[in-house]
Amino acid sequence: MRFIKIIILLFISVNVFGQGVIPKPVSIELHNGHIDLEKVKFKCSSLFAIGDIYTEDYFGQMSKIEKEFNNTLLINLNANVEMPISLLYNINTKIKSGYKLEIKEERIIISGSERSIFHGIQTLKQLIFQSKGKLQCQTIIDSPAFKWRGMHLDVSRHFFDVEFIKKYIDVLALHKMNTFHWHLTDDQGWRIELKKYPKLTQIGSQRKETMVGKNFDPYKGDGKPYGGFYTQEQIKEVVAYAAERYITVVPEIEMPGHAVAALSAYPQFSCRQQALEPLTKWGVSEDIYCTKDSTFTFLFDVLDEVLALFPSKYIHIGGDEAPKTRWKECAHCQANIKQHNLKDEHELQSYFIGRIDSFLSSKGRQTIGWDEILEGGLAKNAAVMSWRGEQGGIEAASQKHNVVMSPGSHCYFDHYQGDKKSEPLAIGGYTPLKKVYSYNPIPNHLDKKYHKYVMGAQGNVWTEYMENPEHVMYMALPRLCALSEVLWSGVGKSSYDDFTSRLIPHFDLLDTLGYNYSKALFNIEAKTIIVNNQMSISLSTDFPEYEIRYTTNGNEPMADSKLYNAAILIDRDIKLKAKLFKNGEPTGNLFSQDYNYHLAVGKKIVLKDPPNKNYSTGGAQTIINGVVGTLPWSGNEWLGWRAKDMYLSIDLGKEMEVSKIKVSFLQAPESWIHYPAKVVFEDNNNKADHIVSNNYPLVLRDGFFELILNTKTRYIVLSATPLRVIPAGNPGAGENPWLFCSEIIVE
Repeated sequence: MRFIKIIILLFISVNVFGQGVIPKPVSIELHNGHIDLEKVKFKCSSLFAIGDIYTEDYFGQMSKIEKEFNNTLLINLNANVEMPISLLYNINTKIKSGYKLEIKEERIIISGSERSIFHGIQTLKQLIFQSKGKLQCQTIIDSPAFKWRGMHLDVSRHFFDVEFIKKYIDVLALHKMNTFHWHLTDDQGWRIELKKYPKLTQIGSQRKETMVGKNFDPYKGDGKPYGGFYTQEQIKEVVAYAAERYITVVPEIEMPGHAVAALSAYPQFSCRQQALEPLTKWGVSEDIYCTKDSTFTFLFDVLDEVLALFPSKYIHIGGDEAPKTRWKECAHCQANIKQHNLKDEHELQSYFIGRIDSFLSSKGRQTIGWDEILEGGLAKNAAVMSWRGEQGGIEAASQKHNVVMSPGSHCYFDHYQGDKKSEPLAIGGYTPLKKVYSYNPIPNHLDKKYHKYVMGAQGNVWTEYMENPEHVMYMALPRLCALSEVLWSGVGKSSYDDFTSRLIPHFDLLDTLGYNYSKALFNIEAKTIIVNNQMSISLSTDFPEYEIRYTTNGNEPMADSKLYNAAILIDRDIKLKAKLFKNGEPTGNLFSQDYNYHLAVGKKIVLKDPPNKNYSTGGAQTIINGVVGTLPWSGNEWLGWRAKDMYLSIDLGKEMEVSKIKVSFLQAPESWIHYPAKVVFEDNNNKADHIVSNNYPLVLRDGFFELILNTKTRYIVLSATPLRVIPAGNPGAGENPWLFCSEIIVE
């Protein structure tokens, strides 16, 4: 047992005791007594290095806090100074994965491994900040539930300098995350200097412009050259900075797809060997690495330099969204299929990943890739990062391969987190804070004997629409806070209400440290209620101490607007706006939604096949709730199907005069979402068994699929057939498209 005394002069003005520690420690036992931080001096007799980091670095963020309060942090190196309060680190190898923090009136002791002591310091920093000058005596025993607690950052679509990368790593460290997944290469930019292939940064790191907003068709660019990359010295600096905070940096070098930036520099490694440029818009390109031997020589050279820069066990090689169009047309690739007795291009991808996996294994490293690397057979030593839901992770774990769960439904922080009308532009989807907090990385359908292969999870930040650091942090925080507690505390984590009660004072710490973050948790949530074929809208908040004030005429709610206390009946067109108030003062974002009343609103609807579980918010009633989805799309307005028809019936309750049917489908090719191939209304359906005598196609007109009926009917029976595959030239070409519907309007 070894004790090193560190004595630091602290003067701190802080908030309410202990309410904002995130992730919440596993066990807290409070004791009588406290340390009066406004009177007591912590003094230091020596610098104590844990690894390569010194004590003042640990407390660097605390120094920023004190400067904010016009106070100072001093390191006193005088060994003869009296030591009234001691901060002691006890390196205890018997404590396997956690730490013990003991706060007593005369001393503070943190016990554990060097890594665990660092985590204990993060807890202590938060406790001191929350203590309002009086640090309660207590004992904390704490340890993580998962060994992979990660956050990802895409620097290819938009580039962020080293200063921000360090700031991003700092916020991971504060929340006890231990993995930084650095997405360094993609179609839109190559961001890592390699000495052997200088054109990768000379050409591949620069694109001639960037698409404006979501102007895919027709395309609109900003006309401004864009670029940037990290030198090898900067990479080393970041890796060392992260290591000092016990964070592993996992680099991602994309292959075989998402490689246009690299192929722009070295087109000889593509199938067509034609001149390319880094993409200026988002999505997927059909130009990917060719499977010829010279390509592997190139990639092995690339990885050799990557391995010299990154000591991480895992090297991420992407493997996702690799269209097979070029391989089908390529003599080299077709010869490989024949030579190696492969069934098709999917097995050719497995062959490709297998060769990379063998190379990394020979260097003592391990491959990790997105779940597409399962297609055609999983490489021997590869781990899987499951993003297209959980099924890929379940399959890999069942094959005894390590898994990191990162499903888009819960872990994609480029999705909207609140009402898109008051949120910055995002790629789409809807992943609110509460949904992130509800996540359990162990899938329900995974046999218990395979649970040990789930290493943990991570949040992904794809930056297509994030042009600056403030936007990145806004999208990451506070969802990062929620995920950190999911991964540290595991299934034993506290309730969402308890989490938010700690998160709100935790915001003060984020403010002091200069982190931008979203307050979408204060948003008002609207739910549809159906009673006796009538629809009402209920409004709710996670903070019952706030009042909800609303209007239905489109005016901004004020402190004297109507107080919400009962569901709002939808029997006409209304423009609903609502806002939270406390003591007459507004907070949070404005809720705003137009409800278009029509004959089907609130009626009975039956779907033959349910929508995909990731796009099923609100259930079947979502498409007859009077809300027409708009762009940019958000997942809470649409139901989504993939590789299935949308087939449904609506019972209007009685025979009615129906003049027109209009259906709102989504066209968002960048997200693999396409209009249906056909939409059909089934006639002669006035009986419950819907005996069909005629089909009438709906015609696309002004963004809606429309049919003029002018007939009497009780039942609306519709079928929508998706495209068989995504057409060539589109992101995801050759894959099954998504079919998204937001509203069926019956007039």
